[in-house]
Amino acid sequence: MASTPMVIFIASFIASAFLKQSFPEHTLANSAFWTGLVIYLFSFSSFFVYRVIVYPKLISPLRHIPQPSNPSLLLGQFPRIHREQNGAPHRAWIEEVPNDGLIRYTHIFNSERVMVTSPKALAEVLVTKNYEFIKPVNIRHGLGRLLGIGILLAEGDEHKRQRKSLMPAFSYRHVKDLYPTFWAKAKEGADAIRKGIDSPESSDEKPSDVVNLRDWASRTTLDIIGLAGMGHDFNAIQNPESELNKIYRQVFSPDRGQRAIQLIGLIIPFAIVRRLPLKRNFQINEAAEKIKQVCRRLIAEKKQKLQKGQTGTDILSVALESSGFSDEDLVNQLMTFLAAGHETTASSMTWASYWLCRYPEVQQRLREEIRANLPSLSDTDATISSADVDSCHYLHAVCNEILRLSPPVALTMRVAANDSSIQGQFIPRGTTIVLSPWAVNTSRELWGDDAHQFNPDRWMGAGKANSGGAESNYAMMTFLHGPRSCIGQGFAKAEFACLLAAWIGRFEIELADKDYVLDVQSGVTSRPKGMDVKMRAVEGW
Repeated sequence: MASTPMVIFIASFIASAFLKQSFPEHTLANSAFWTGLVIYLFSFSSFFVYRVIVYPKLISPLRHIPQPSNPSLLLGQFPRIHREQNGAPHRAWIEEVPNDGLIRYTHIFNSERVMVTSPKALAEVLVTKNYEFIKPVNIRHGLGRLLGIGILLAEGDEHKRQRKSLMPAFSYRHVKDLYPTFWAKAKEGADAIRKGIDSPESSDEKPSDVVNLRDWASRTTLDIIGLAGMGHDFNAIQNPESELNKIYRQVFSPDRGQRAIQLIGLIIPFAIVRRLPLKRNFQINEAAEKIKQVCRRLIAEKKQKLQKGQTGTDILSVALESSGFSDEDLVNQLMTFLAAGHETTASSMTWASYWLCRYPEVQQRLREEIRANLPSLSDTDATISSADVDSCHYLHAVCNEILRLSPPVALTMRVAANDSSIQGQFIPRGTTIVLSPWAVNTSRELWGDDAHQFNPDRWMGAGKANSGGAESNYAMMTFLHGPRSCIGQGFAKAEFACLLAAWIGRFEIELADKDYVLDVQSGVTSRPKGMDVKMRAVEGW
């Protein structure tokens, strides 16, 4: 809709100039400007009424798809979406709106969106027609500033090429070899947390055993992606003032400036929004340039090592050896893996702390399994393998249940690149398609009556370790599916399991505020807001 007003504007003043030249008696006050302005206001008002009221309510081929009740006359469901936490309305609609795989709702100015809810419809969007539904331009440009236009945001043949070149770095065998790295950093983080509890250096009013686990998780996962992804230790665990840690904490902390940009971007093309003289724009541009400088430095260092015959198994080494990327392509890939590779797992760890505090019996059972099967963190000579972690079945059940119930990314969007269809329903070009892991992962139709309950045991027992008892793979949408699924899924799940095992094996955790009410902070990822935990080291491990 954003480009159409500009076309109307230009056409109106061209028409005005023609009238002034050929039929001056029909102009307003013999002025091309005032005549053009009146033509524009009339034309735009007519277009607005048609596009916002007439088309979506009376003409759109999507108008017969089931939809939520009580939309605003002009803003559709936008007030509710803006008011509630990210993904919450969609989680409610999948239960409340009877549907056959599609739910249609309207957004600001009644722009139409189609939410996909059933396994068959999801398979069509994500697999059989995955390259027909692309990421929206505003999302690509918005996220691309910080994440680079790497594999996460690439489309079509370019995405296929990038994925093929990077797959060796995320192969099953390669991820298995990274478990010692994950464990070593998880142990380092646990040791640092315990040191902070035992010997507090902060002058904060918080007791020494009250910990911002989110901060520790972010620093630890940043170090992990540094080592496993680039062969470089950012040392964020030991130094919270490290450059990248400060940058990411600033840009990943939602503020009014970010929300203002998001709202403006719903109306104005993002190519214009990103150039507005807003403080948030300046912050992001400065942060992006600093991240790029770090990435360029890492690439140069890695090239020098490879020239000396010092090969590596990290993501950057694999990408360089594939010869499939230019230096700027590599910068984009590193930006993607640095940001997405640590922010999502850090959010999952925050969710883990929330659920394990809420369910202390699950926490205790998990700790007992970890201590019975994995070496103590106090044993400095102990090594760990993927087989050791894989033997902890309840650990994987807990991880899967956290990822199911609280996926870090609540929803993602696609746009129909051309006229298409989903489950026989015609989808016009430009239609926004909504994929909501928050909704699908807790659908009672797919998971049963206890879909909204935290129940790791659903993943225990014969045939349930990978399905949770659900009949369809598409019931679990945390990492999506198909060619556009998360290439780092195996990496992220292994990292998450190692971190959770090390930290829960050593610490008993509980909410610092017994009356804490869950408030979800939505940004690049969704996570509990304002939640501190009390951590007590449990001796003997």
